[in-house]
Amino acid sequence: MALLVRPRYHDFFIRGMVPLHHYWPIRDNTKCTSLKFAVEWGNNHTQKAEAIEEAGSKLLQKGLKMEYIYEYMFHLLNEYGKLFTFKPSVPPGAVELCSETMACLANGTWKKFMEDSMVKSPADSAPCAMPPPFDPSSLRAFLETKDKSIKQVEMWENEYWQNRNKKQYMRVFLNVFQTNA
Repeated sequence: MALLVRPRYHDFFIRGMVPLHHYWPIRDNTKCTSLKFAVEWGNNHTQKAEAIEEAGSKLLQKGLKMEYIYEYMFHLLNEYGKLFTFKPSVPPGAVELCSETMACLANGTWKKFMEDSMVKSPADSAPCAMPPPFDPSSLRAFLETKDKSIKQVEMWENEYWQNRNKKQYMRVFLNVFQTNA
């Protein structure tokens, strides 16, 4: 099961991930206790943890295809380029590198990754065939679902630590009581 520390910045593929369905959320401000609880929960709920792992894995395998990444980067760089207030130019002495040249210098797994990620032919569709954005009510419902899931995990975690601390306090109290008796 993937554990995700609550990010400050979101990658393009994280936005569609739902806590408790694709990953287990980890608090940023109390990572150690949050991680401990996540491991305890996963060990005690193996089937649910495996279902979260499987759903997250499927989402990433489907959504992180190189063609989607290239489309995203193309869209991102085009939008970024519109913000320029100057005309970019190639500096004197610059050398153009092509993907084949870069892959030739690599070895093993790195070479295989580079070869697998190379564009082998033109796309069948126009670039940036982006899906339509959420309508406001659908976006609100999606974000509320994510927020409720995170709050549910935080509530479970708080209850876990409160109960654990009470049990430890009772053990100490009983040991002191038995020692003094």
